[in-house]
Amino acid sequence: MASENSPLLAYRLLGDEGSAFPASGVGGPGGPSPRKLSTFLGVVVPTVLSMFSIVVFLRIGFVVGHAGLLQALAMLLVAYFILALTVLSVCAIATNGAVRGGGAYFMISRTLGPEVGGSIGLMFYLANVCGCAVSLLGLVESVLDVFGADATGPSGIRVLPQGYGWNLLYGSLLLGLVGGVCTLGAGLYARASFLTFLLVSGSLASVLVSFVAVGPKDIRLTPRPGTNGSSLPPRFGHFTGFNSSTLKDNLGAGYAEDYTTGAMMNFASVFAVLFNGCTGIMAGANMSGELKDPSRAIPLGTIIAVVYTFFIYILLFFLSSFTCDRTLLQEDYGFFRAISLWPPLVLIGIYATSLSASMSSLIGASRILHALAQDDLFGVILAPAKVVSGGGNPWGAVLYSWGLVQLVLLVGKLNTLAAVVTVFYLVAYAAVDLSCLSLEWASAPNFRPTFSLFSWHTCLLGVASCLLMMFLISPGAAGGSLLLMGLLSALLTARGGPSSWGYVSQALLFHQVRKYLLRLDVRKEHVKFWRPQLLLLVGNPRGALPLLRLANQLKKGGLYVLGHVILGDLDSLPSDPVQPQYGAWLSLVDQAQVKAFVDLTLASSVRQGAQHLLRISGLGGMKPNTLVLGFYDDAPPQDHFLTDPAFSEPADGTREGGSPALSTLFPPPRAPGSPRALSPQDYVATMADALKMNKNVVLARACGALPPERLSRGSWSTAQLHHVDVWPLNLLRPRGGPGYVDVCGLFLLQMATILGMVPAWHSARLRIFLCLGPQEAPGAAEGRLRALLSQLRIRAEVQEVVWGEGAGAGSPEEEEEGDFVNGGRGEAEAEALACSANALVRAQQAQGSGGGPGGPEGGDEGPATALTFLYLPRPPADPARYTRYLALLEILSRDLGPTLLIHGVTPVTCTDL
Repeated sequence: MASENSPLLAYRLLGDEGSAFPASGVGGPGGPSPRKLSTFLGVVVPTVLSMFSIVVFLRIGFVVGHAGLLQALAMLLVAYFILALTVLSVCAIATNGAVRGGGAYFMISRTLGPEVGGSIGLMFYLANVCGCAVSLLGLVESVLDVFGADATGPSGIRVLPQGYGWNLLYGSLLLGLVGGVCTLGAGLYARASFLTFLLVSGSLASVLVSFVAVGPKDIRLTPRPGTNGSSLPPRFGHFTGFNSSTLKDNLGAGYAEDYTTGAMMNFASVFAVLFNGCTGIMAGANMSGELKDPSRAIPLGTIIAVVYTFFIYILLFFLSSFTCDRTLLQEDYGFFRAISLWPPLVLIGIYATSLSASMSSLIGASRILHALAQDDLFGVILAPAKVVSGGGNPWGAVLYSWGLVQLVLLVGKLNTLAAVVTVFYLVAYAAVDLSCLSLEWASAPNFRPTFSLFSWHTCLLGVASCLLMMFLISPGAAGGSLLLMGLLSALLTARGGPSSWGYVSQALLFHQVRKYLLRLDVRKEHVKFWRPQLLLLVGNPRGALPLLRLANQLKKGGLYVLGHVILGDLDSLPSDPVQPQYGAWLSLVDQAQVKAFVDLTLASSVRQGAQHLLRISGLGGMKPNTLVLGFYDDAPPQDHFLTDPAFSEPADGTREGGSPALSTLFPPPRAPGSPRALSPQDYVATMADALKMNKNVVLARACGALPPERLSRGSWSTAQLHHVDVWPLNLLRPRGGPGYVDVCGLFLLQMATILGMVPAWHSARLRIFLCLGPQEAPGAAEGRLRALLSQLRIRAEVQEVVWGEGAGAGSPEEEEEGDFVNGGRGEAEAEALACSANALVRAQQAQGSGGGPGGPEGGDEGPATALTFLYLPRPPADPARYTRYLALLEILSRDLGPTLLIHGVTPVTCTDL
């Protein structure tokens, strides 16, 4: 059931007029815009005109003359196969929901996200801008070929002056005409396009009739550029009418020099020219904001246009091959005029297609730009494009685009840029295919398009085909376009984009993670691949930031969960208090730059909540195996939000984007002496519960004293060396000898070694203290330990210390594990032992940092101890002794600096391969 904030409420499912579209307009939230174009006027007409362009009149002979009929048909089939794959993807996306303004950009951005969608949208916009300029310059050249003062054709009228300035003037005047039509709105554009469509259709009809009605004739060819036409005999091409010999001669390829450029043609170059003229399949989709029913009109209109143009091209290829010899096809690309019953009608068709292509590119560019501006991806740069008229026409985007086209016209010749334009179009087509492929692979339940004639195979083939065509047409432009897309994506990622569109990457990740989690079988776990998977219980993150980062370093690529218990009873609450707090904790994870999940629970006590988290955190084979707790002492909590640079916030209490500061989302630290949410009894009971569940336990004390550099993500300077001390002996059970190398001792060694793998701890030296009994000879136990360390591939310094002398150690029968913590000795004797152990550890720390025995020569200050690992005894079996046990731990770890007390219950080391 949709909640009060459900996006479904943005749709007037049964509104005043029964509209099924969102209340927003063409480009987004800028207000409603009338949708009045039908499928035919809004999609079929502009797509047909864009796919014909000038190629249908001036490049049919070029393609058939050089490639021959068979290869020309193969090229056409391949080109339309590639286009058809993209059309299938467009149809699928367009029928999967309401399509708003922006066409291809809207489809891509709402699927792949603002970073990829915005970069490709801007490239598609630039492609339309340059495509408009190319069409206008092509129109100017076509006009000057007939009416120019320097026209070389036999039928030239030669009335218009030529030159760079004149050409720029003609192009600007035509751009003014095109821009005026587009500025006045989509309705006028649709009527102008329909008129153009009628002119082009009439011109093509006259050409088709001429192939049948005109008899054989010889056609004088225009002299090639750079030759003196008056000194050479005239050359003729032959229109033979329908002739089987002509068809036979035109079946095979006959690649020769292009008479306009002098370049030698081949399959790739001819195919690129043909494909360039067929890349207008998005012309109708670009008008999505003005269509009455875009989800129906875009797929239906685009398919009709593609099928119609395909059969027209096929028909023209066959008619040209049957009736024109190869000389005519290769030496006069505009032979339609020469064979036409009324040549001026062909000229009208040429001019009309060029004019319509420029109009389609300009209005498509303006709609894409308006959608980009409405999404505010590029900031104030595109702000003028947000302006719309009272009728919803984005005339600001039209004028913006008109200005850019005018700048491109200053370049003049755009032969090279034409290939770049096609490559940009292909990038957009590949992105549409990729969007559909991603949606199909993600298997999201809400992806259920009404158009079903597609599969992930067609999408994948479409992506591969578009990429292949990009590099076939222009490898340099293809590489440059991908580089530009990467730079724009990086810029948008750095800038940050809206997160409410939905990212298909999240759906894909979910799909893949679920699949691999199912394959992560806990029954196949092996000690060789063990890694710590931590559950850190946090009361208030203000006082736990150093521990958050230290635990992040200890995880070694394993699972890391931040757990928090909210006290309460759901029966007495109107709603769940847990869900609203997830956002604050996720923001904490982002700002602290730790790789952790967040798990919150509601319970009547912290102990009960910890049991919940220990049991249900994680999924499948990724579940916590180690519980991490802050130490329970009387130290006043610190507010690390005030001192940590990563949490510095503006004075107004808001972060970038207007979200509230983290300091306002978490309560201030507990005041000294105020009651706690967790009693000492429950604290030790939580430890005991974790051990009963076969979880390792880590208690962290004084982590706030760690240097910030040790908690950073980078490598720390080796100028100042530190020690990491490991005491793998239960100091509250003083038995010397090598018997201490148990599971818990090895766990301590493993955790210390893992910490040393972190770049920030590379410079720290690992010291392991070997405790000897008062009667034990030195050397033997150290040799055994060094052999064990060698087998475990642990590099460490081993130091022997005497422990147990004068500590009241009794016979082995009296020193069973836990005697001191379980009450086997007197309370004073246990405290004395803890004090002695504490003094021993502090003495070794001082010895390492001073000039005493084992220190640097000359008494200079040596490396200090940065972190100490201590063996954590098991809690006593009697809950009545929990408070005494905690007091012993406090004495044991007092004034040691940053300390981790660890009890491991699972084997974690292996000497085998």
